Amino acid sequence: MRSASPIFLSLLLFATTGAMAQRICDAKAYGAKADGFTNDAAAIQKAIDACSRAGGGTVLLAASPIFVTGPLILRSDITLDIAQGTTLAASTDHDDFASITEFREPGLQPLLSSDNARNIVIDGGGTIDGRGESWWSHREPGYLRPRLIVFSHSRHIRMENVTVENSPMWQIVPYYSDDLTFRNMKILAPNRISHNTDGIDPFSSGHVTIDHVLIDTGDDDVAIKSGQPGSPGPDAPSHDILIEDCTFLHGHGLSIGSEVAGGVRNVLAERIRFEGTGTGVRIKSNRDRGNDISHLVYRDLTMQDVETPILISEFYPKVPATIEPERVTRLTPHFHNITIENLQATGARQDAVIIGLPESPIQKLRLDDVHISGTKGAKLAYADISGKDFAMKASKGKSLEIGAGVHKKLRQSAVRDSFDRE
Repeated sequence: MRSASPIFLSLLLFATTGAMAQRICDAKAYGAKADGFTNDAAAIQKAIDACSRAGGGTVLLAASPIFVTGPLILRSDITLDIAQGTTLAASTDHDDFASITEFREPGLQPLLSSDNARNIVIDGGGTIDGRGESWWSHREPGYLRPRLIVFSHSRHIRMENVTVENSPMWQIVPYYSDDLTFRNMKILAPNRISHNTDGIDPFSSGHVTIDHVLIDTGDDDVAIKSGQPGSPGPDAPSHDILIEDCTFLHGHGLSIGSEVAGGVRNVLAERIRFEGTGTGVRIKSNRDRGNDISHLVYRDLTMQDVETPILISEFYPKVPATIEPERVTRLTPHFHNITIENLQATGARQDAVIIGLPESPIQKLRLDDVHISGTKGAKLAYADISGKDFAMKASKGKSLEIGAGVHKKLRQSAVRDSFDRE
């Protein structure tokens, strides 16, 4: 028997792919009530499972304003289409969120999750609402709250044209996953009352794109992570991450850390507007949670009324009054090869805080065309900083406070040329 021709095989593949794309699994056909009260988790899960078993297709949530659900497992080759005007709303019954081990720690099952899955799309123009209000009031240590969306050990993920809001905790988390795109989205949670509602937290994940996303939350707008505090290892790094053309409103800014026991490398953040965030560029770690943090580029950033436009600290959460060197360990943070260029900020509370560890100073930090004006100036210590055309202006006190561990050349040139004279 002669083998099939390449042309025939191509046509067969095209026909099969087209059939998969056209398969629709309407959640209502599987028993979803979509009345805003009934928990439709079982019906929606049936639609997801049936579509995946059949080779893939679209699970449709449409023609009703609210589908209430408990946790759902996303399968391979599925598009979850939440139609414009439709909300997938989390159950407010806390008992619906089962106890699990998540990120090597006790946790609660997320509303949407995948595990070792591939080719998942979430789109449609609708909303995913975590309805986290009843969780936010609990601030006691050890109280568990579920994350909203977790892609675990998964690949080829795309979310676009949806709104994600009001997670009980972190909103979207790629965990040990690869090739993820988040585009043309809004991620929202009320400022101040919704603690730990990070927008997108890539955790030990790679090849992540965050493009044209508006984030307005109660914690980090984006936080790139890799490994928990005190981790015994091994921990994989987060790497090759692009963040572009985004707007960050309330929240703690664009963060790397604080949990980075696996390291972070190759991050490009460009054309980002910050308005009213707590920080802008924020790189944070500590002696119990660090690793190699390097090859980071930030450029074309505008900031208005950001409390601290640049905060790079190897002391998290707070710089101690007295800094003493300690022994270097596997978890000692090592920040190096960081470039910030064309950053313009006004209305800051404090222009910048850049402080490394005496046993592991920040290396090769370059500031080019960086102009920040605020109430207080910049504090620098244990950092190797270079650059051109950078200026810090303070309306009260010194524009620049240079502590120990800063190269003498920077001390002289900064005071004489780059910063306002005191």
